[in-house]
Parts: sequence; C-alpha cells; structure tokens
Amino acid sequence: MIGLDVALVACGFASVLSAYRIVVGPTPADRAVASDLLTFALVALVALIGVRAGSTATLDLVLVATLVAFLSSVSLARALTRGWR
Repeated sequence: MIGLDVALVACGFASVLSAYRIVVGPTPADRAVASDLLTFALVALVALIGVRAGSTATLDLVLVATLVAFLSSVSLARALTRGWR
C-alpha cells in the first residue's frame, strides 16, 4: 500500500506541474505536451485509485480514456504541424 501512496503522490505532483506548464507555456507545443502529460497523469490517478479501492470497473474507464487521449494527441500534433507530415 505504501507503493500505491507514493505513486498517487507522484502522479498528483506531475499533474500540478503540467497544469502550471499549460498556463505558463511559452509556445503551443509546450502546452500540447503538458496537456498530454496531464491527461495521462489523470488516467494513472484513476487507475491507481481503482487498484487501491479494489474496483475492477475502473479498468474499462482507464482503457477508454487512454484510447481517447492517444487520439487527441495525434490530432493535436496534426493541428500543430498544420497537416504537414
């Protein structure tokens, strides 16, 4: 249980730092990377809370959220490069 608590604190700290980078980030690329980090840190928090609570239903939520986050990362990268490959 101590490992879960440490992981929860680390994910919370990463979420705070990435939220700060979203607000202060000097370029849109910095904000995009920080939003990806924030999304995946929040998904990790949900997964860790589900493990700590012993809930198996959170696996479905984490799976769907991860797929949506991946697709949003790809579309945001495409938007930042303005369609260039």
